[in-house]
Amino acid sequence: MSEKPEIKSAKDRTAFSREVGAKAARKLKARRNSTQGVWFGLGMMGLIGWSVVVPTLAGAALGIWLDNHYPGGRSWTLALMVLGLAIGCLNAWRWVAKEDKAMREEQEDDDE
Repeated sequence: MSEKPEIKSAKDRTAFSREVGAKAARKLKARRNSTQGVWFGLGMMGLIGWSVVVPTLAGAALGIWLDNHYPGGRSWTLALMVLGLAIGCLNAWRWVAKEDKAMREEQEDDDE
């Protein structure tokens, strides 16, 4: 009743062994860089948060100053706060995209 497993070709075995080797190398690297765990992630979230908050608050502060010195029918505070928020979000998006690209390149280098 026991069936013999199918013998794979040499090409399949080498591809499989390369894949196993790449996974093992990634695991070893993760163990070496384990100091970048939770604290690293929390620090990155804080950095992204500040990159959004600072331009938003700067825009609001400039808007308040403009509203006090040049009163008119428009609210400079709201307009510049939204502009600061947009600039902050674009800044955070660029930074995250750059970090993601660096991580992907590092992973590709490990796979080779």
